[in-house]
Amino acid sequence: MPNIQQTSTNRSTIIFDAEIFAAPDLNIFDGQYWQAKQQLTGSATGRGTTYFFKHDNHEYVLRHYRRGGLIGKLIKDSYFFTGLSRTRAWREFTLLEQMHRLGLPVPEPVAAQVTRQNVMYKGDIIIKRIPNSRDMFSFLCDAPQPDTTWQAIGACIRQFHDHNVYHHDLNIHNVMLDDNGKIWLIDFDKCAIHASNNWKKANLDRLLRSLHKEQNKQQTFYFNEQNWQTLLTAYGEPA
Repeated sequence: MPNIQQTSTNRSTIIFDAEIFAAPDLNIFDGQYWQAKQQLTGSATGRGTTYFFKHDNHEYVLRHYRRGGLIGKLIKDSYFFTGLSRTRAWREFTLLEQMHRLGLPVPEPVAAQVTRQNVMYKGDIIIKRIPNSRDMFSFLCDAPQPDTTWQAIGACIRQFHDHNVYHHDLNIHNVMLDDNGKIWLIDFDKCAIHASNNWKKANLDRLLRSLHKEQNKQQTFYFNEQNWQTLLTAYGEPA
């Protein structure tokens, strides 16, 4: 059972699960710290470097918040501070915690920090790594997927939509499949609870666009219209 607590040190505020980090310090948000302890298990490069590390026989993911697009070339990782609860790290952590309590298939949040720098801030988040899982993009590059997988994706997305969870970046890279055939969604930065229904079809359309994009980019990518119809059938009638 998570034991969510909050602490502040100098310019930083940390929210954390005391069952995992009893007395966290800022070092836990530094990939070099885990490397020095020989607990770093890997990394991935996107906008920045995401670190994977082991702690007490569990694997975790450490991500530093970075900007994308044109502004990201000028201001890499700083954001205007308009209140702790409105920072990206805090919003993602609390949304993940809420979804985890609802039983939705998301990574469990472990810790987040916000560091003030005058009117700006920087942020980091640590989540539990989903065991024995890969993103659906990699599966679709390898081989055609059975109807049961497409059905599971549709049913999973419907779960989130029924709880009014809006995923800002619903693309095939953010859909995970574990070795038990369970579908998970990841990367809830800039996501939120939206009470209305008018965004849900557009959310599905975004996923379809990402599938078509990868289909056009990759030499081998196993996706067809029947796969999509299978997903939609499992999703069901529009909310």
